[in-house]
Amino acid sequence: MMQETTDRGACAEFAHVPLSSADRQVIFDAVADFGPQMSALARRIWAAPELAFHEVRTSADMCAVLEAEGFDVTRGVAGLPTAFVATRGSGPAIGLLAEMDALPGFSQDAAPRRSPIPGQDTGHACGHHLFGSAAIGAGVALAQWLDQTGTPGQVRVYGTPAEEGGAGKVYMARAGLFDDLALALHWHPDDHNRVWQSASLASIGARVMFHGRTSHAAQAPHEGRSALHGVEAFHHMAALMREVVPQGTYIHYVMRQGGLAPNVIPDLAESHVGIRHPDPRVAQEVFDRLARAAEGAALGTGTRAEVTRTGGVYPILPNDMVGRVMLANMALAPAIEWDEADRAYAAEMQQSMDAPPPLDGIDRLGPYNFGTQGAFSTDVGDVSWLVPCGALGTVTWVPGTRPHTWQAVAAGATPIADKGMVLAAQGLAATAANFLAAPELLARARTELEAARGPGFTYRPLLGDAPPPIPA
Repeated sequence: MMQETTDRGACAEFAHVPLSSADRQVIFDAVADFGPQMSALARRIWAAPELAFHEVRTSADMCAVLEAEGFDVTRGVAGLPTAFVATRGSGPAIGLLAEMDALPGFSQDAAPRRSPIPGQDTGHACGHHLFGSAAIGAGVALAQWLDQTGTPGQVRVYGTPAEEGGAGKVYMARAGLFDDLALALHWHPDDHNRVWQSASLASIGARVMFHGRTSHAAQAPHEGRSALHGVEAFHHMAALMREVVPQGTYIHYVMRQGGLAPNVIPDLAESHVGIRHPDPRVAQEVFDRLARAAEGAALGTGTRAEVTRTGGVYPILPNDMVGRVMLANMALAPAIEWDEADRAYAAEMQQSMDAPPPLDGIDRLGPYNFGTQGAFSTDVGDVSWLVPCGALGTVTWVPGTRPHTWQAVAAGATPIADKGMVLAAQGLAATAANFLAAPELLARARTELEAARGPGFTYRPLLGDAPPPIPA
């Protein structure tokens, strides 16, 4: 069993919840039995990484596995060709989020040293091949437990594409696909075991196009109106804004294009901007100011600005009830055990890291922190404002590994990843069963959500009514 949890009071508080140790063991065993299929699925996805909104083979493979396990699968939901919802059972609905996309620029084989795969430019540097596979494993085990016990409940596995910059869950939330859920659970590959209920940052992104008039820069400069000047003025105004925005605001921008030759006044220039803040209302207000700054930059340079919102996510709204029930179940899950080959692999990989942590903590559950502010954004945030959410992480990477690195890609196709993925699925499935066995806990989690959102809350996506950016 997992030991050295720093929040033992949280575990003790929910030790009485009506999920027997026998039922919990049935779930743990069901996940372990499904482990080889989870690993095989994850390896197939790892070997053929697909970028955001391109997860065609990945989505089809995941759907096929779920259908073989008796789930009814609806593909192409919310106008997203690779998104799906798989359901089994009836009663209060528990959603398991299954991310699936890879990242560009992370070609790497499973070796513990830097070793790009020839001819491959992408890789699962955030472990979403494990993320989705474990969600499916948890869903299968939970469905089997529901069948065996006759407990009312519906399992839903949500195939959510494009977390890495595409915000697929937001389009699914906008389509109402999470509205009737009782609970949503997710996890993330990590280099240590933890239950986390930290907040993230709201984020809004946009493309700002400046349209001018081209001319020869020496013979007829007076006839031109430089779109590049529009972007430069806009970026200067955005930089000045940083002094006079609410504390905790982040303003990011890059120039995507600004002309092709210095002796030609460019008629087209492009900026990509992003706004982040813990409060979605503040993010929206600052974004509106930035859009007006683009208009001002265009006015001052004789150009025209076109602002197109490209994305927007809410911050994660932590739910302490869900976190503590999840913590209690994770504390009772079987510990990860590495063999000598795992330790040798990890020790060699750690030679590429600066001051890596020791390898003796892979069987422990780290501290539980509720409500701490994280410096990241994710489309899970929108789901968490609609339904009580909880998250966990497990050791699928060598300690000291950070996401979006070649080390994360490499370890993602090893027994280290397999063992952490099984633990994640066990924690997810046992937590879901715990809530279904105790509907009063679902009610308490919902009450906490409504109080945290505040009175009169209405969900309005920060990306507005923008269509999904489905690639051709």
